[in-house]
Amino acid sequence: MAKMFEELQIWQKARELVKAIYKLSMTDKFKKDYSLVDQIRRSSVSIMSNIAEGFERGSNTEFIQFLYIAKGSAGEVRTQLYIAYDLKYILRVS
Repeated sequence: MAKMFEELQIWQKARELVKAIYKLSMTDKFKKDYSLVDQIRRSSVSIMSNIAEGFERGSNTEFIQFLYIAKGSAGEVRTQLYIAYDLKYILRVS
């Protein structure tokens, strides 16, 4: 069992996602859409943050609740990636 949220593989993956989203949103076409850039970055950070917050709450019930919130934010990120794809800011969504 993890003693710190940084040990959680799911949190580590969320951290990788945040880095990827920031890098992706710095491309020439994408970075000019300030609203979408802000929203997708906040959504990705929310995933990582909710995993950490839920873990730090100390109870399985609250951790599960925060994982559901993180899952909702992951849906937001996916949707925003589709928007970026449809606007041709990115080449594919995978």
